[in-house]
Amino acid sequence: MLEAALFDAFRALARLFPIDYVSNSGAWLCRRLGPLTTAHRVAERNIRIAFPHLTDAEVKTLLQEQWTELGRSLAEFAILDRVVADESRLAIEGEALLGAIAAGERPVVFISGHFSNFEMMAAAMVRCGVRVQVTYRAMNNPRMDERVRRTRFSYGVRMFAPKGLEGARELMRAIGRGESVALLNDQKFNGGVEVPFFGVPAMTAPGPSTFALRFGIPIQPLSVQRTGPGARFRVVVHEQMVLEATGDRDADIHEGVRRITAFIEDRVRARPAEWFWVHRRWPNEVYRR
Repeated sequence: MLEAALFDAFRALARLFPIDYVSNSGAWLCRRLGPLTTAHRVAERNIRIAFPHLTDAEVKTLLQEQWTELGRSLAEFAILDRVVADESRLAIEGEALLGAIAAGERPVVFISGHFSNFEMMAAAMVRCGVRVQVTYRAMNNPRMDERVRRTRFSYGVRMFAPKGLEGARELMRAIGRGESVALLNDQKFNGGVEVPFFGVPAMTAPGPSTFALRFGIPIQPLSVQRTGPGARFRVVVHEQMVLEATGDRDADIHEGVRRITAFIEDRVRARPAEWFWVHRRWPNEVYRR
């Protein structure tokens, strides 16, 4: 109850101020508090795994930049409906492609990672009229989970599919109805497929590849970039991936997971400060070294 009450209080306070003031305040606060948390050590270890060539000074700079970005995104969550309502704050590169998906008869599997304020990708799909089931991990606190869902509802997301077995079943039913599905595919998944991520084996969810192969539909990668100043973004609609069904299901899924993970890695390399570095992406033993 306390967590939900604090969220309500912050949301009420944030809505008294201009959008960019809220974003800047979140950045300022997270830059100062983030380094005091255990997540800071996780982020530093991840950065050193991904970019072993960086000097200590460069690692320190990237750590500060990723806390700045995370702080902005966390603060902006309280005012997402206001951000999305201001169309000048969200540009879509490849908007015609999303429009074609919305107008077409064949759904797609949207994939991406936790880049910048990743909520903007769902906002872009809503703006273009794409019917899509957006997956999410339910929060442990049911009161907070309800607030997260309500916040996403406020900017137009209407269809949610929880992660897990029942969520996977709902996604398959959605594809059968002609709806697209959207998954973030850059976090550790113990029961997944092992593929290299920055040259280190990482367990990765096979869901997007499995859906694409099972229904014979393309994978549509998206990414989001902060263009600034403050809460301004560009969603990029990338070239579609079409997975080949060779008859060897396991090999085909593995190749799909590899291609998706390579896409995620390329986006992280291009804009490293905007990725979610505080997640333990690699096997536990990597963090014991």
